[in-house]
Amino acid sequence: MAIRPMAPCTLVLLTYVKPIEEIDRLRPAHVEWIERAMAEGVMLLAGRRTPPTGGVLLFRGTPDMVEPVAKSDPFVVEGAATMELVSFTTSFAADAMDGLFG
Repeated sequence: MAIRPMAPCTLVLLTYVKPIEEIDRLRPAHVEWIERAMAEGVMLLAGRRTPPTGGVLLFRGTPDMVEPVAKSDPFVVEGAATMELVSFTTSFAADAMDGLFG
């Protein structure tokens, strides 16, 4: 079965523009930022691209709501990564995700 949340979400695609050593130096602050966004309920998931050329972040809400949060990512603030926002509406989700989009 699948649920039909019909909720606005924004995918943030990070692309590293600095050497991996700089990314690694900023990673602890980036992880703290992710943990805070998840605790606040605005971010649903985060992961590193494979190969490690950037990251993928899933947020609840429209780009207008997400952009200020995404711009506060230490990777972005320090100019180590650029970001692209992809807006979409969740049409279907696995039952296990029920309650995440409301």
